[in-house]
Amino acid sequence: MKKSLQFPYEAPYFLSHEPTGKEQEVWIVLHGYGQLAEFFIRKFIPFSSPNQLFIAPEGTNHAYLQEFQGRVGANWMTSYNRETAIANNHRFLNQLIEELLSKFTQLPRIHLLGFSQGAATATRWASEWSGTIDSLVLWGGGFAHDIELNLAKQKFVHTAVFLVYGTEDKLITEESKKRQEELLLTLGKPSNVLTYAGGHEINPSLLEKILNKRV
Repeated sequence: MKKSLQFPYEAPYFLSHEPTGKEQEVWIVLHGYGQLAEFFIRKFIPFSSPNQLFIAPEGTNHAYLQEFQGRVGANWMTSYNRETAIANNHRFLNQLIEELLSKFTQLPRIHLLGFSQGAATATRWASEWSGTIDSLVLWGGGFAHDIELNLAKQKFVHTAVFLVYGTEDKLITEESKKRQEELLLTLGKPSNVLTYAGGHEINPSLLEKILNKRV
């Protein structure tokens, strides 16, 4: 007999700077499998400004990356208790963003970037969140395979969606590229596919162009 219990849970997140409530844009950036938000947000800090805030929540599951000691990484879910992990992620992100936005008298534009496993998490959460996402960047990953397409199509009507991957990314197959581009068409979105010479990583030059809306 299996049962479950909900209880208050403390989870970390990292900011590029202390919010003033006057920023015009907020970027929510979700790291990939085995990463930590503390280090992931460092990729975005060079682009931080009084008008642009970056916030990096950390996946709620942690494990040693090798054997039973050494470096620890976080992830958003595994196959074990998967649905529970997804629900926990959504509660965490909902409360985090609600508390952040409560500091603003005029709501900022909200952008969401998910890297690798964080991309699937981003699409699941954003398709159910009550707010509006101005742009959705799926980097080295894509839409969750089980996303509700009708719900996502309605939710992302006014959202600019970008697929980003490195030409040498061994985790991105031709089959997965084709599937993600077909999903964009199903959602009624243009095929905004951006590439760079590199592997499974955040490319600073392309990131700067995306953040400055030069793509």
